[in-house]
Order: sequence, then C-alpha cells, then structure tokens
Amino acid sequence: MKKQKYNANQIYGLMHTDIEGIDALIELALNIRWSWNHASDELWQQLDPELWEFTQNPWVILQTISRNRLEEHLADPAFREKLDGLLKANEQANSTPTWFQKKHPKTPLTTIAYFSMEYMLNEALPIYAGGLGNVAGDQLKSASDLGVPVVAVGLLYAKGYFRQEIDKYGTQNALFPYNDPGQLPITPLRLPNGEWLRIKVSLPGHPIWLRAWQVQVGRSKLYLLDSNDAANLPIHRGITDELYGGGPELRIKQEIILGIGGYRLLKALDIMPEVCHMNEGHAAFLVLERANNFMKANGTSFEEALTVTRAGNLFTTHTAVAAGFDHFSHESMEYHLGTYAKEQLGINFHDLMALGRTDANNRSESFNMAYLAIRGSGGVNGVSRLHGEVSRTLFNNLFPRWPVEEVPISHVTNGVHMPCWDSKYADEIWTESCGKDRWRGELDDHSAHISKLSDEQLWQFRTKSRNRLVGFIRQRFERQAIVSGLPSEVVGIANQVFDPDTLTLGFARRFVPYKRPDLLLQDPERFVRILTHPEHPVQLVLAGKAPPFDESGKALIRKWVQFIQEHNLYKHVLFLSDYDIMLAESLVQGVDVWLNTPRRPWEASGTSGMKVLVNGGLNLSVLDGWWAEAYSPEVGWALGDGQEHGDDPAWDAHEAAELYEILEQQVVPEFYARNKKGVSESWVERMRKSMAILTPRFSANRTVREYTEDYYLPGAINYKKCAARKGAKGKRIVSAGHDLKNKWDTIQFGRVEIESERQKHHFKVVIWLKGIDPKHIQVELFAEGLNGEASERIKMTFDWLGEDGAHNFYAQANTSRPSDHYTVRIVPSYEGISVPLEDNLILWQY
Repeated sequence: MKKQKYNANQIYGLMHTDIEGIDALIELALNIRWSWNHASDELWQQLDPELWEFTQNPWVILQTISRNRLEEHLADPAFREKLDGLLKANEQANSTPTWFQKKHPKTPLTTIAYFSMEYMLNEALPIYAGGLGNVAGDQLKSASDLGVPVVAVGLLYAKGYFRQEIDKYGTQNALFPYNDPGQLPITPLRLPNGEWLRIKVSLPGHPIWLRAWQVQVGRSKLYLLDSNDAANLPIHRGITDELYGGGPELRIKQEIILGIGGYRLLKALDIMPEVCHMNEGHAAFLVLERANNFMKANGTSFEEALTVTRAGNLFTTHTAVAAGFDHFSHESMEYHLGTYAKEQLGINFHDLMALGRTDANNRSESFNMAYLAIRGSGGVNGVSRLHGEVSRTLFNNLFPRWPVEEVPISHVTNGVHMPCWDSKYADEIWTESCGKDRWRGELDDHSAHISKLSDEQLWQFRTKSRNRLVGFIRQRFERQAIVSGLPSEVVGIANQVFDPDTLTLGFARRFVPYKRPDLLLQDPERFVRILTHPEHPVQLVLAGKAPPFDESGKALIRKWVQFIQEHNLYKHVLFLSDYDIMLAESLVQGVDVWLNTPRRPWEASGTSGMKVLVNGGLNLSVLDGWWAEAYSPEVGWALGDGQEHGDDPAWDAHEAAELYEILEQQVVPEFYARNKKGVSESWVERMRKSMAILTPRFSANRTVREYTEDYYLPGAINYKKCAARKGAKGKRIVSAGHDLKNKWDTIQFGRVEIESERQKHHFKVVIWLKGIDPKHIQVELFAEGLNGEASERIKMTFDWLGEDGAHNFYAQANTSRPSDHYTVRIVPSYEGISVPLEDNLILWQY
C-alpha cells in the first residue's frame, strides 16, 4: 500500500506544521485505525488528558494544543520512542500480506466501491445515526483488516444526526451542533496542482458544486461529499447539513449527491470499481450514473449499459416493512431528474420511472429507490436469514407468478467489528487465547481456544467489566442530572447510583414503537419487585433516541423517565441521554445481559446485541433478526414463540409476562447461584459458549469474507465478461431478451403425458415455441416443497421436434410423491443471465 503523506497544503486548519516530528502525529491522527487499535491512546492522553477524555479525537488535540506543549512532548525521548514504534508497527501491519492477498492472489477484483448514507466510525466523526451506519463503519474497518480492496463513499454532514438532551420531565430535545470540518479527522481531496477537488452535479436552476474529503480508515479510504461550497446558491449549501433531516425534497437531493455525485467523484479520482455495493437504497441513483458513464465510454444504449453494469452492482436491503423504503413522487422525479434522463441517459422520463415502479404506466405510483436498486443489481441480499425471507415477500410483486421462495434475494447476516467493541479486559482475554491478529483472517479455531478459559478467569473478567461500567454510569449521570435540572437530592446521589456487584441489564437502541422499549413497563409493580429484590437485586441502564419528529417515540422515553421518578428508582434504573458510539461502547462492554424486544419480524438484523458477545455479555431477545439464527438454550435466552403477531396488545402483554418470568425464574437465580469461590458456574458456562460459538459467527470479519467470496468476486468476474469488447455480451443479452419477450405470449402448451411406476414418474410434454430458440428457454418440472423443505426443480430435456414444429420435452422424477404435485413451467435461459433477477418471465402449464 502506498504510504499517505501529509503536508501543509493538504491539512485543513492545522497550526504548527513546521515542528519536527509533527508529520508523524498527523499521520496517526488522520488514520481512524486508532478507533480500534488503542495503542496510541497513551500519546493523546499525554498531550491533553481532559480533551482526550471528552472527545476521543486526536485531530482536535492537534488543533488545540499549544506550540510549547507540542514541542516539549516531541522533544521527550520516551514520547518519540513510543511515536516511532507506533509508526513502525503501522508500516509493518500494512506491508504484511492480508487474508485477501493470500486467499485470492490472482483475482480480477481490484476495487469495490461501497456507498452508504451514513458511517459510524468514531465519535470524532459524527456522520451516523444508528444501525445502518454501524454496519457500514464496521464492514469498512473489517475490509481494512482483511485487505479487501474497498473504497467507501458518503456525505459529510455539517450538523449530522441530532444530539439528544432529556429535560427533568423526560422530554427529548434535539440539538444540532455544527461539525467544524477543521476539527474532524478528514482532509480535503486536492488535485496535483493543489486545487481542491470539486464535483459538479446539476439540479434544476443551478449546478451544485460538491467539495470532496478523505478519511483514512486503516488501509481503506472513505470519500465524503458536501454541498457547502461558496459557489452554490444558499438553498443548496445546506443540502448536506443534516442526516435524515427535512422532507422528501431534501432527501432526493441528498441521494442525487450520494449516488450520481459519488460515482462522479470516483471517476474524477480514476477509480474504476468492478463492484459497487449499495448499503440500502439511498445510493441507488448510482445505478443510473454508472450506466451513463459506460454508455458514453463505449457507445452503447442506456439499456445495454445498464445490462452490463448491473452485473457488478450489489444491493443490500436493511428494511423489514414496505413503508421504510424511500419513495419520491412523479412530480419530484421529473423536476429533479427529467432533464438528466433525456440529456444524459438518452431515455424518456417514462422509462426512468418504470425502473422504480411495479406498474410503469401508473402515474400515481411513486418512485421506489429499492426497486431501482434491485433492477440495477446483479445481486440482492437481506441482512439476516429471517430478513432474507421477509425481503422475498416484500419484493414478490416485482416477480409476478414466481413462488416467493424463488424471489432472488439471499442474505448475508450482519456482524460487528469486534476490535472496535471489545473492552481492554476482553482484549486481554482474547489476545491470550487467540493471538493479536485474531480478527484478520480465518476464525475457525477461535471457538476451541476461547473455550479453554477457566471459570475464575471469566468471572473475574465480567466483574471488572461491570465495575468499570458502574463508574462510567455514575460519572455520566451526575453530569446529566445537573444539565437536566434534576432535584438536588438526585444530583447528590448521582455518584452513588448502581452497584458493581448487582446483575446489570442493558437496553439501548432507537426508541420507536415497533422495538417495544416499554415492554418491561407492562406490569410496573412486578418489575419494581424484580429490581428491588432484597437478596437478588437487578439494575437496568437504558439509552436511545427517538426520531426528532416521532412523538410516539418521545413518549416512550418520557414513560421511562417518569417511571424512574415515580418509584424513586435511580439506584436501579437510569436513562442515559445522547446515545452515541462512546456511550454504546461502555454499555456493551459492561452489561451482563442485553435485552431486545422488537415485534417480529420488524428487526431486520440488529447489531447491538452482537457487540456484547466479545465482552462476555449474554443476550435475552425476541427471536427476530440475527438472534433468530443465533439462539440456542446454552448461549442465552429467547422471548416469544418465533411467530408473527403484528401489533396485538394482548400479545405484548403475554410476552411481557414471559419476560418477567424468564428474569425471575432463570436469569436472576442463575447469576446469583455461587459456588464456594463466589463464581456462578452455570452463568460462566453460558458465557463461555456464547463467546466461543457466537463471537466468530457474528463478527464483521465473517460478514466481509462472505460478501467477498459470495458477491464481490463473482460480481467482478461477471462484470468483466459483460463489459468486454465494449459491452458485446450486454448487447447480446438485450437482443435475446427483447426477442424472447416479444414472442413469449405466443408459446403454447400441449398435453402432458405421465407414465408412473413405483417411486418413479416419466413426464412428456409438447410445446409450440413459435420461433423461440430452444437454447433461450428452460423447461422444468416444479413441485412445492413439503414440510418446510425446498421446492423441487427438475430440468426437462429436449427430446425431438415434431413435424408440426412442436418441441417435445422429457423428464423423469424419482420420488414417492404423486405425479400431480408436479407442474411444467418455462423460464428464460440465455447468456448466463440470472433468472428471475435479470429476466422475470415465467409461463406455467395449466
């Protein structure tokens, strides 16, 4: 990897660039590797302990520190030795062959471009809201660890997502502090002549100029665009102010910048990815711009270019309900993209809208960004096994007459970047068991190594972790109580709340009704008894934001705050405000049990519960998202029956009662059942199995390797084949597809003849193809699966051609099933296309 050099021309707002040794500090501060490799923490603490504690941002420290103090430390031999050692270690890490280099040395895959609306990398770069950004940030970090050649594209928000303040009445207030780019660990992207790289995107009335920035994430790079350029109209300068702020008009502008502007940025940087990965549909306009770029370079039509480029596009959906996808009205699309469709893509507006509708001719149907992403991709996946099933149902309308199970959406279950979320105590244990480089390659032997830890070692690890969390909670709550204006008696006990020896539960996530954060409040008296048991008490720490305009979510926060106040439970329950990555780290590293109570199947995956795994925490969750495939009785606890019940209040009451019972009868007794050494043997055994079995499975290391081998590598190969010789294969696919579509309705079935004997059926069918090339179709026997098994598909062989042009097909089914379980059908089959993703024609024999 080419080493990044920094100089005064590249640095935005940094003073003291002439001091000897400053380049080394700049290099460390501008590489977010420090957010998961904490070897440099000691340096930043030495430079400014207080600022480091509050910001965890080395770049702010370099911005703020005085010249004298900086020179003093850089002249200190011990400080310089530590600094030089860190740089040497980084160089050695970068020069060591990675998993990707060793496993795939001759791959045609050189670059994956990853597009996401948000990235959760560190509290120093607040351009995230929650789960989607968590997934993007953790996968980018794991790509760096594994050497997978990912470059990422996103937006730089001047205000980001809102910061939360909870007043003394429990009311959430949204604050939007300004993110000064000069204090963020980013650098302007500059051309060789020193000019700031700016990207031009057209919007009605005036072009928009986008400034480009770079974030170094280990080996990987993240490129960010923002619209706050002096050449823009005032109304356009604020487009990238807030993440998920404003209404649909602001959102479509942000998504044009992300998709179209983001792809143009890559072109300006001479980055030509074989694969583009869309993390949700926000970036789907890149489908149009990538095709636009190909058609201009190769002289193809837009349809041919889309056919070629879709082979190298991947769409990951995170949404579990249809209302969650971005929709834009006919009028808004025409206003913002009508000219682009005509002048850039060479298509009429109707054809553009058809890419985002189920019915191309229905003017009242809005444009669905997920539909565009699916129609522009060669692969589509959900983010857990259950979410894959949910997504196939959600998008079944795009594949009419196809069985739901054959809707072409698979799944790659999310994982989290374990080095980012493990505590220093967890890091010590995992390093001792599995080595320093444990998350940079295969994970096959981790389970065996971590399983060897003794009961005493694991119990002590958890005790230290809980102690550390309690200290953090006390400090954080004291500050919060003062700011919120809580009574003096509450402020007075703030540094005494919670007990380091008490079973500690955690619940932190977005506060929205479907997550049911108030499930534990269904029976307040019973819950209070659980919390305040004289011998076996329980304490619960909560955190989370409600969307700024969601009054129902805000009411759920208020409900908790008022419950705490009404029952004077500050020593047992606390709601910590302003949920961010720093707070999340402390919670997942210290809690004993992580709670999750969504309505199944509305939790696409969930990642918060994965973060406790590496830290020895256990999960108690509804069987939804990732927990539906992770749960077994020896690793945690499950809530519910694994079925869907909608938003039935009676079912909520039932599951609340079940939750109380699990806590009363299983969780609490198990935690407090101690042997002579003061260790809970059954609890530790559950911990050990959770850590050993689940941590490797739900690591972003596994997720990124899965994406690489199942999607990125095949996608790169398919794209290269389609793009070769100016898209010759794409042109053939379009031609064959048009011919098939024009003749499809003329196909006629003859009678199906069946001869049956024991455990065997012989099928013969006559089909009049009416001029269709038999090589362009596949005739199959189809039978629905029984007892939860997959459906059967048996290819029928072309037997002979009749004098009247009838094609005779034959197949044999070796089965005990009745012959009438099988139906003949015809599907496309030409040029190696993916059916039904690239051609959803299907014809059934009736």
